[in-house]
Amino acid sequence: MKNTLYSLLLVGAFFSTSVLATAATNDTPAVAARAKTLTRQIADKTRLSEGQYVKVKQLNLRMLSEVENVKKQLAADPAALDQRLAEVQDHYEWDLAAILWPRQMAVYSEAKASMTALNIR
Repeated sequence: MKNTLYSLLLVGAFFSTSVLATAATNDTPAVAARAKTLTRQIADKTRLSEGQYVKVKQLNLRMLSEVENVKKQLAADPAALDQRLAEVQDHYEWDLAAILWPRQMAVYSEAKASMTALNIR
């Protein structure tokens, strides 16, 4: 059982590393700057550890790169664009929840909700 679990974790780590490496090669300086800013904002609100900071920054790079790619691919189809961007956001939130501790995720969710409420006005 331990060997199976270890093998699955190793395969998962391999695939996530290759995805991150692919995303990193597609990054533009603007995406990298936005990822750094977003990571700083999250770190300021949730008090990330160094390890969490690195993981969140990689996650932000991947998410922002995906958003840029989706916008390019689906620019002509607004409905499909909205649906795919929602999927990217859901995936991002899921991965972020795996990195953050429950208390940090609660702080992030509260900050996100207040930022969304401010943007509506």
